[in-house]
Amino acid sequence: MINLAIIGGGPAGLTAGLYATRGGIKDVVLFERGAPGGQITSSSEIENYPGVKDVVSGLEFMQPWQEQCFRFGLEHNMNEVSKVSKNGDFFDIFLSDGSKVEARAVIICTGGSPKKSNIKGESEFWGQGVSTCATCDGFFYKNKEVAVLGGGDTALEEAIYLTRMCKKVYLIHRRNEFRAVPITVKHIKENPKIEILTPMIIDEIKGDSSGVTGIIVSDVNTKEKRELNVPGLFIFVGYDVNTQVLRQDDGKMLCDTNDLGQVKVDLNMKTSVKGLFAAGDVRESAMKQVVIAAGDGAVAALSAMEYLQSQFN
Repeated sequence: MINLAIIGGGPAGLTAGLYATRGGIKDVVLFERGAPGGQITSSSEIENYPGVKDVVSGLEFMQPWQEQCFRFGLEHNMNEVSKVSKNGDFFDIFLSDGSKVEARAVIICTGGSPKKSNIKGESEFWGQGVSTCATCDGFFYKNKEVAVLGGGDTALEEAIYLTRMCKKVYLIHRRNEFRAVPITVKHIKENPKIEILTPMIIDEIKGDSSGVTGIIVSDVNTKEKRELNVPGLFIFVGYDVNTQVLRQDDGKMLCDTNDLGQVKVDLNMKTSVKGLFAAGDVRESAMKQVVIAAGDGAVAALSAMEYLQSQFN
């Protein structure tokens, strides 16, 4: 029996682990199948985290978090969690290796996964020219032209990153206005390597046995089509929350979620189930920012500490 199980090792999960262990909770286990850090480790630049004045990559940014968070006794279990269920006053944590761990309280910090656009050819060429990680795959397109699909902060930031190595970047968005912060939009418009294509959509991704060879785009208003001969397409159209671990054998969710599958929580990160908390991108109305995920993790840990003290002491 462990006191607190934290599912997910991104900024929310690591911060929760830090606050819980430093706060004196014993037997706190972080379940993360890979190296902790979360999706932010694939980000090309972090420049808006308070107190960090240097512009660093997501991987560089998250590296000291691990050392700090494990300093106070947080345990890392690299098994993948397949399901979390409530069993009386306790929780059952079912692992992919077939084992089960019991916990008195649980914090869900599972974040989200990149959403697919369902464009014709996307599945066929996924990983063969279609990517959701410019940091991971941008190098393969050095001195070549590529396209980026999306209108949010991530899409624009990754488009800017790609200009460092690519000859040209086409930025495609279905609306005339972008959803990114104004300063990022300004950088996009001032970058000579970026050609903005709005309001436009991608009709089809073309390719052969070697991978993507081009894309067909069309104007939303005029329907006029254009072919872009690019070997790479980077898609940033949002992502789905990872709440699979909350789905029970009867198909229902362990706690209340909204229509988008996001976990409903109160201001203390409490879910509808006693002893179950959620933090970071997986929770309802979460702003997709590291500083907010970290704040969520701290709040969830403090709430979990209060719950454990009131219920089991």
